[in-house]
Amino acid sequence: MNFKYGFGKGYKEFQIDDKNLLAELRQNEVKVELTGADEVNRALSNPIGTGRLSQIVKPGEKIVIITSDITRPMPSKVVLPPLLEELAAANINFEDVTVVFALGSHRKHTEDEKKYLVGEEVYNKVKCIDSDPSDCISMGVTTRGTPVEIFSVVAKADRRICLGNIEFHYFAGYSGGAKAIMPGVSTRAAIQANHKAMVKDAARAGALDDNPVRTDIEEVVKFVPIDFIVNVVLDEKKNIIKAVAGHHVHAHREGCKFLDSLYKVEIPQKADIVITTPGGYPKDINLYQAQKALDNSKHAVRDGGIVILLAACTEGLGEEVFERWMTNAKSMDSMIEDIQKNFELGGHKAAAIALVNKKAKIFVVSDMEKEFVKKLFMEPFDDMNEALKKAFEELGGDAKVLLMPYGGSTLPVSK
Repeated sequence: MNFKYGFGKGYKEFQIDDKNLLAELRQNEVKVELTGADEVNRALSNPIGTGRLSQIVKPGEKIVIITSDITRPMPSKVVLPPLLEELAAANINFEDVTVVFALGSHRKHTEDEKKYLVGEEVYNKVKCIDSDPSDCISMGVTTRGTPVEIFSVVAKADRRICLGNIEFHYFAGYSGGAKAIMPGVSTRAAIQANHKAMVKDAARAGALDDNPVRTDIEEVVKFVPIDFIVNVVLDEKKNIIKAVAGHHVHAHREGCKFLDSLYKVEIPQKADIVITTPGGYPKDINLYQAQKALDNSKHAVRDGGIVILLAACTEGLGEEVFERWMTNAKSMDSMIEDIQKNFELGGHKAAAIALVNKKAKIFVVSDMEKEFVKKLFMEPFDDMNEALKKAFEELGGDAKVLLMPYGGSTLPVSK
């Protein structure tokens, strides 16, 4: 069988013999009635746990809309126009509205990137700015000891509206909800304090109520109230097929339930070889982002198997601390030991990769230099068929292959 998977802004093609193919993990069939802006409008008209946004906001109030940065597939340009219409219905002056891109610990945007994210019409209508971790206000400390240090524009606003897409997150359970605030518009120290709990067993993909990372994130809202959220679930082509709006927990949980029905996929057995990919640009822009697809693959591969990560990584590793951990480590095992002794944001993703490597060998098909990839304790390839050939040589011609074309979204669940 021939396959063609997203790689950067293009594709990579490869072949697998039918006898070797165990399964291709695609989204489950779900009933979809509305899509895109129509579904966003439906959600705005039927908020969960709150009144309509137009009944919450008042003229003269300073309003911030916090949305995702360019490393996320969140279609802000689709969600923002209906949201601004809802604000206009409440006689809000657009001069009082600021769109804040939640950078977390990521790099700043160019003006062209901001325009691309929100669309030209919205960009010209309201102020669009990046969050700034060096301009934050201290608002308290959570019971887990996380400092609540929030970007000043968000902290000083009268109303906060959080946007986001919901997908599985390898230690916060799910993205979306209050994650726009923490880590979205928080300081590096605050993010680091929150993410420390990632090493606990309960901090895992698909877990919410007992997840220490998620409960800490939601406690931050006591200090920085969220007035309204709009979260969306995307299909494989990044189209909105579900939107939820309203209360930051109640609406978010409804979105998570829908995501489970869509992307929790049962697998017949664990595979010898798993091919996983974030699905192309922007999710494979660097290894820091592509790691999510790699992490989900650990639920599908057998012990001693091989994971082939297909990710362009045109920006290399993508984060300074992550790069230091990946390039300075003596071994993969040393990263796991070090993160337990000295938790450091950025290093956490290096340790997560090391945990996958503990279970299975990692092959990488990317645009990164081969010698560089070898220094990361992973095996580099330019071509998918070449990587597959080597995997079959190592594991035998009858090795079973499982495919994860949207590895960052799909959560394999054993029967």
